[in-house]
Amino acid sequence: MLIETKNLVKEYQISKTKSLRVLNDINVKFIEGEIVSIVGASGAGKSTLLHLIGTLDKPTSGEVLYEGENIFSLKSDKLAKFRNTKIGFIFQFHHLLPEFTAIENVAIASMISGKKFNDVKSKAAAILNDVGLQDRLEHKPSELSGGEAQRVAIARALINSPKVILADEPTGNLDSKNSGDVMKLILDLRKKYNQTFVIVTHNEKFASMTDKTFRMKDGEIINI
Repeated sequence: MLIETKNLVKEYQISKTKSLRVLNDINVKFIEGEIVSIVGASGAGKSTLLHLIGTLDKPTSGEVLYEGENIFSLKSDKLAKFRNTKIGFIFQFHHLLPEFTAIENVAIASMISGKKFNDVKSKAAAILNDVGLQDRLEHKPSELSGGEAQRVAIARALINSPKVILADEPTGNLDSKNSGDVMKLILDLRKKYNQTFVIVTHNEKFASMTDKTFRMKDGEIINI
């Protein structure tokens, strides 16, 4: 099992005497090579669950296991290294650095772990080729369309060969054509890399194309 959550709970303290529970006893499993979608109304807890799986936030209680290891048992420096090298992130807005080119934006995610640009440049170029941007390597975000910028963000998520890519509304800021292109790209990348994707989406068409769909309501999974 690649990822498993056990009795995952997340609460936020909103006053000295009151807390808000946004995730309630979540138990889910993700298998390597699967594309899994998480759907539900706004406020259902989808993004919170994704953030806990991605170690961007810590649970109030419960565990997130990667290949059997409770990832939150790691010390903060090791957890940060794990997050950088083993998890790729794609968000609704691409969050590319405006002063850098496409290839530099992709390479930076690998350079954070200490690698030099020249050491990762060829891999970054190869991944950009895989996402159809072989002619856009030296273009800055302002010179790219919305769909192209999101493709750069996808390439950036792939650069460290992560165990899993977590995507939060990756088509939410795109028109229908570009949304369709990104959906197809993710399916193609799974075939090429055997890459695992966990995707939060409001796009029911996208969800219907994934291997498995978890539907959330009021902080719980309702269709296991």
